[in-house]
Order: sequence, then structure tokens, then C-alpha cells
Amino acid sequence: MSASNDSSSGFVQVKYNDEIVRMFTLATIIWAAVAFLVGVIIAAQMAVWQLNFNTSWLTFGRLRPLHTNAALFAFAGNAIFAGIYHSTQRLLKTRLCSDVLGKLHFWGWQFIIVLAAITLPLGLSQGKEYAELEWPIDIAVVLIWVVFAINFFGTLLKRNEKHMYVSIWFYIATIVTVALLYIVNAISLPISFFKSYIVFAGIQDALVQWWYGHNAVAFFLTTPFLGLMYYYMPKAANRPIFSYRLSVVHFWSLIFLYIWAGPHHLLNTALPEWLQTLGIVFSVMLWAPSWGGAVNGILTLRGSWNLLRTDPIIKFLVAAITFYAMATFEGPLLSVKAVNSLGHYTDWIVGHVHLGTLGWNGFLTFGMIYFIVPRLWKTELYSKKLANIHFWIGILGILFYYISMLAAGITQGLMWRAIDANGNLVYPDFVETVIRIVPLFFSRAIGGVLFLAGFVLLLYNVYKTIKQAPKDLADETVQVKGASFAVSHSERGHRKLEGMAATFTILALIAILAGSVIEVVPTLSISKYVKTENKVEPFTPLELAGRDIYIKEGCYTCHSQMIRTIHSEELRYGAASTIEESMYDRPFQWGSKRTGPDLARLGKKYPDLWHYMHMENPRAVIKESIMPAYPWLISSKIDFENLGKTISLFKKLGVPYSDKDLSDAKTSAKTQALGIAARLKDQGVKEEMSDKKITALIAYLQALGQKGAQ
Repeated sequence: MSASNDSSSGFVQVKYNDEIVRMFTLATIIWAAVAFLVGVIIAAQMAVWQLNFNTSWLTFGRLRPLHTNAALFAFAGNAIFAGIYHSTQRLLKTRLCSDVLGKLHFWGWQFIIVLAAITLPLGLSQGKEYAELEWPIDIAVVLIWVVFAINFFGTLLKRNEKHMYVSIWFYIATIVTVALLYIVNAISLPISFFKSYIVFAGIQDALVQWWYGHNAVAFFLTTPFLGLMYYYMPKAANRPIFSYRLSVVHFWSLIFLYIWAGPHHLLNTALPEWLQTLGIVFSVMLWAPSWGGAVNGILTLRGSWNLLRTDPIIKFLVAAITFYAMATFEGPLLSVKAVNSLGHYTDWIVGHVHLGTLGWNGFLTFGMIYFIVPRLWKTELYSKKLANIHFWIGILGILFYYISMLAAGITQGLMWRAIDANGNLVYPDFVETVIRIVPLFFSRAIGGVLFLAGFVLLLYNVYKTIKQAPKDLADETVQVKGASFAVSHSERGHRKLEGMAATFTILALIAILAGSVIEVVPTLSISKYVKTENKVEPFTPLELAGRDIYIKEGCYTCHSQMIRTIHSEELRYGAASTIEESMYDRPFQWGSKRTGPDLARLGKKYPDLWHYMHMENPRAVIKESIMPAYPWLISSKIDFENLGKTISLFKKLGVPYSDKDLSDAKTSAKTQALGIAARLKDQGVKEEMSDKKITALIAYLQALGQKGAQ
């Protein structure tokens, strides 16, 4: 029995479901190892290009989405579920609503992760950062999230504690917001089981993506972890949270403001100026609630600062909150246009993201694991000494990583914008900036190795802890007093709201929807921003096939296609990109990082042979290049069969293809491919290339910036 009633005393005996917590905790540790290892591999690939091994599924472009998804959904996701299931039962003083749903949630989530781990290295990707998974997996994610939501809210309804503690507030906001973000951003139409296209295009897609992408950070990597902080910090310190009032202000201001900040990822671009300003204003305003939460967490230790010397759990939690404060200071700073013009597209952004994920999410999770594992397995932590060593190695790893990426990013930004007295670029060749920062890539890789080494100590420590656990392991059973949900006239304001779960959830949803509607809805009518005279021609069928190859190989992870309204960029790449140029792009390719140059005006800059040689062996045309080689594109064949389906779908979505374009899609693609193959043959390529993927990719690259908008 999970619970029994004693009507005479008003107490209820509750047996918590700790089995599901143990399962998610172990999954967190296992998938963390995968995420961190892949992260080290791709960091090493940036320093040593040979580590791509000329193998399609091992290239940076394929592994980077695997790393981000493993870190986001596998490591952080399982940690969230472990912490929520553990803390929620104890805060609400009731057993999990459904053990069956809990197991369905666990195994369904692990299945999704396995599917992601298989498909992403194979290049089966929608090509959207943090949202690469193809449509069948997207559906599975939504279904399992619904299972999680039902189980959580079912537990909330049967609670024996009327008033919801601050952690529960953050969990509610997380569940409803992530569902909204994921569903809207993932709306796509399939042409096959492994291929779909997003319904949004160009600027619409860019805004929706970063409304999702930024708030995936906000409501998957921030709000649930804040909920965990509000539970585990007081528990570990054995002290109440510093300020109840501050927690109220922190929660409501954070969830209201965060949702507006997505446009700060698109500053100095073709995005309408009012949306850029909106993103800047709300990003800067985020300083207040973010630091309010950090202060609330750290000052919980008031009177117990000595624990920092003796307790490794406290060390991890305090360091996590400190990194949270650092990351949430830097984020709004990078949202200021002047700073953004320097930092955006550079490795500074990479460092910023990892400051949050490694320092905030990683260290808080490690602290949580060290706290709950001994309690879940009814034993003592095997070694506090190893936990302390893990802490210091991890700190060193984060510092190596962040400082090297900060230095690399500032170096890149300054070199890209450097102009001499004559008004010319000081470093006109993009590879000059790459050469300068390669030593810092080695430093980053060292940081990753140190962080991974520290985690290995956690693995060993947890293994030894579990090994010494008693064999007759039983879930925790407690006696709690049943809650009275009668309306109390003495309760006012927020305290009263905490006893009204449904009302609280609705108000949280309204706070989230306000910014979402104002930010996203106006851009759904793109016509008001499109200048008729600047409209572009759509890609040909072969160019579309090449674009799909470009996305499959993860080229967007290193290249942008958005020339910003910055003088130095226009000198380097050409006229600033317009809204019209990407109006048919699904997904948009504005990008978020430039390890290589922007490609918006690449078309016709080089002959076909140059692109052929560049993909076969980048060092053949750019000696210092760190780009992987793609020899398989020269031997593998174009899929001409699905082109008609792609054209048909795009036509339905408003791309101006004619009926003839649709009926002739396959023939047209083959004819264009024959022309490119003939030119390659004239330029010295002996093999027949008319049906090879390299030909389609060349067609796409040569079309960039050539469709009539500029």
C-alpha cells in the first residue's frame, strides 16, 4: 500500500515512490557520461580537424547536434525528472499519482534519447538548433511530456499539503511552458518517415525558433533547476530559504520577462527594429529577477557559511548558484546591441552557454546527486574526499573552458571588425581569425577533459555508494497530516494563491502567453515586412536537394547566412541580408556561430571545381582550414525521387512554384546536374558527377545570394 488513513488522528501514512527517482538518477549519470564524452570529442575536433576521421557520422556537424541534445534532453532532462519526482512527493506529502505513468515516462524518455542518438549522427535532422529531431521523435517527445504532466498534476491534486512551496511554482511554469514552446516550434509537415519541413519560413521561423531556443534555456535549463535549488539548498544547509517575499517576486517577474527575450539572438539582422528593441529591453530587465533568485539561494547559508569548508554538497550548490549569477549577468550584457555586435557569432557565445550548462546545470545536478543517492539507497556517501576532488577538478575545467572561449570570442569579434585608416579590412581573409584562435581550442578541449575527469570521480563514488547499500532496499514511508482545503479567511494575497493549484497554473500560463503573443503573432503575417520589388526566386529542385544535404551535414553549425547591418560585415561579405532573401527557407539558416565565414553571398564567388575540391579536401584550397572533409558526397548519389514531394509541399505552403515546376521537378534537377557535371569535367574532374550529392550541394552553394533580393 502506498498510503493508509488513520481517521482518528487525522494522519496519513505515505510511502513515497523512490524507485522511479532511483531510475531517473541512474539515467542522469549514464547519459551525462555520453553528453560530456561527445562534448570532449567535438571540442578536440575543433583543435585537430583530423579527429573527424573523414567519416560521415563522426564529423563535427553531425556530432554537435548529438552533444547538445544529449546535454539538454538526456542529461538535464533526466536530472529534472529525478529531482522533481523526489522533491514533489515530499513537498506535497503524497505518493506519486501513478507508478505506471512514472515507468511509462521513464522508459519512453530513454527510448526517445536512444532514437536521437541513432538519427542525429546519421544526419536525420530538421536543422534547427536544440530542435533537430525529426517529426516522429517530436511526436514522441510531446506524448511523453503529456504523461509527465498528467502524473505531476495528478500528484498535485491528491496532495496532503495545501500550500505549494516555491519549487512547485517553478515546476508548474516549466511543464506548461515547455509544452507550448515545443509544440509550436516543431510544427512541420512530413514528406517521408525521416524527412519533414517546418511550416514557418525565413523571418517567421527565425523568430519562432529563438522564442523557443532562448526559452528552452529559460524553461528547461533555468526554471526547473531553480525549483531544485529552492528545495535542495535549504535541505542541504538545514535552513529555511532566505526570503519568502523575494521568492515570490523572483518567480513571477522571471516567468513574465524571460519569454520576451528571444529576439536578442537576432540583433543587427533583418528582423524588424521594434522586435530587436523589445528583446533588448526585456533581456536587460532580466538582471533583476535573476540576481534576486541567486541572492535568495546563496543567503540561505546565512549563519552557516562554515558548511562551505566541510560539505561538498554545499560547495556544488553554492558554486552552481554563483555560475547562475554570472551567466545571467552576461546574458543581458550580450543583449546590448554594442556588445552583441562584437560577441554574436563568436565563441564568446559558446563560452556563455557552457558557463550556464556546466556551471549552473551541471554543478547543481552533481550537488543533487550527492545529496539524494545516499538517501535513496539508505547508506552514506562512499567518499566526501572524492566529492571534494571532483568539485575542484570541475571548477578548473569550467574555468579553462570559459576563459578560453571568452578570449577566442573577443579575438574573433575584434579581428572581424578591424578596419584600417583607408577604410579597408585589416584581416580580409577569414581564415586569419581561425588560425589565431586554434590554440584556444586546445585550451577548451583541456577544460572539457578536466570536467569529464571530475565526473568520472562522481561515477566511481556513486557506484561504491550504491554497492554498499542494504539489499532489502525500501522506499521511504512517513506519517503526514492530511491537508484541509477549506478556504481560510485569514489567508491573503500570494499565500492564498498557493492553495489554489488550478488558479495558480492558469495565472502562470497567462504570464507566459502575454509575451509570446506579442512577440510571435505579429510576424506570422510576413507580408507587411516584405518589399514586393525585392522578392526572390525560389530554389530549383536540385538546389533544394543540395540544401537538404547542407542541413544533413550540419553545415549550419559553423556557417551563418545572415550579413548583419554592420559596416565591417558589409565590407567582408557584401550588402546586408534582407528579409526577402530567406522568405522561402525552411528552416531558416541565419545561424548562431561562425567557425567558418558567412555564406549569404557565396554564390558565383568561386568556380564549381573550387567547391568540389573544398568538400573533398578543404586543405587543397585553404591550407589552414580546420573544416572536415566530405569525401562521401562525391561517391553517394542524389535522391531524385523525393524532389516532387518537396516541391509539392512547398507549393502548398506558399512558395511560388508552378504546376510545371512540380511535374518537371525530377527532370529539371537532372538537367541542372548534368550542366554542373559537364563543367566539372571541363575543369579536370574525371569521374561522372551528374548523379552525385556533391553536384546538388554545389548547385545550392552557387545559388546563395543569387536569387534577386540584393
